[in-house]
Amino acid sequence: MSDPRHVDVAVVGGGIVGLATAMALSESAELSLLVLEKEAGLARHQTGHNSGVIHSGLYYRPGSLKAQTCVEGRKALVDFCRDRQIPFDLCGKLVVATRPEELPLLETLRERGRQNGLEGIRLLTAEEIADFEPHATGLAALHVPQTGIVDYVQVTEAFADQVRSRGGEVRTEAAVRRIRRAGDRLQLETPRGDFTCRMLVNCTGLHSDRLARMAGVDPGVQIIPFRGEYYELDSSRCSLVQNLIYPVPDPEFPFLGVHFTRMIGGGVEAGPNAVLAFKREGYHRSSFSLRDFSEIMASAGFWRLARRYWRAGLSEFRRSFSKRLFLQDLRRLLPELQFADIVAGGSGVRAQAVDAGGNLVDDFRIVETESMVHVLNAPSPAATASIRIGQTVAERVLARLANA
Repeated sequence: MSDPRHVDVAVVGGGIVGLATAMALSESAELSLLVLEKEAGLARHQTGHNSGVIHSGLYYRPGSLKAQTCVEGRKALVDFCRDRQIPFDLCGKLVVATRPEELPLLETLRERGRQNGLEGIRLLTAEEIADFEPHATGLAALHVPQTGIVDYVQVTEAFADQVRSRGGEVRTEAAVRRIRRAGDRLQLETPRGDFTCRMLVNCTGLHSDRLARMAGVDPGVQIIPFRGEYYELDSSRCSLVQNLIYPVPDPEFPFLGVHFTRMIGGGVEAGPNAVLAFKREGYHRSSFSLRDFSEIMASAGFWRLARRYWRAGLSEFRRSFSKRLFLQDLRRLLPELQFADIVAGGSGVRAQAVDAGGNLVDDFRIVETESMVHVLNAPSPAATASIRIGQTVAERVLARLANA
């Protein structure tokens, strides 16, 4: 790269989707490339606060961008980890029905998984659940062998290493504060100086709608932050969970319900819930940002969403402040679990796009302009799908550059 302050493509956002996009772009040797991250390190928000699950592609509507990129991305992710000796484990998971009304939904999930190309999914009887998870109980379950676990921070750092090795540059502590047109280029103002680019890629997650507006683009959605809180199993009780145990998800709600996840570094997480956060990077119950809160309260889309889901939202708030209620839901899957068996763990914040009609945007959403590509909705399974998402975004960027 002859001058790192004047590049062909600037990727804003140092999470896993941003670095996967940069890695895909770095394959074009003639392209000059820069990644700008506002934090002191990479993967500090959604990427570094998730549960580390490699998703199979079970839940997503066949034909959707989520379904396509998750299944393809999972395979690419596994190959990447294997090639670079990054620890991972395709340990499989159970989706357990604990109520009669969930049994048809379990069958729907199995059919959806089949349509998405998953092989080896098996419907288990109540008695067969114990073959995989001896301490779990339910009326029936799906065994999904393609699900696994990995450390996504380690994966992101490996993506960044690839970018650097091909001549790209990754700069941290470089928040984009202003974007303006400078002739046929875009000028990005940051604390580390100004940079110009021919194409801008917005992968800023929790701030993606704001960056789009800063660039003069109407994103058509607003990011509403939802905090997911975890408990961890006491080390003496981790043997209660062999791998991953999930409930049957509510088809009307985009969250998967509290579940159990064995972590690649050891231990077992229980959660997360999904509670409205009053700060976009609000990892604690007391976290509050007047700007973020005011934007939520001023959003017509949020109030339409709230009218639709207020009961579920109230339930999530109650569970956030009550370990006993959290335990009550966990015990649906693992009846042996006791109050002392779980201890407070970490949390993450999910960037959920909501449209003006109050609809939770279900699929990934990517918006293009002549000189920009904005990734505006990339919640789970974005980490699993990251390599394929990055390739998709890179293809769009390269097509725009070729036609410029």
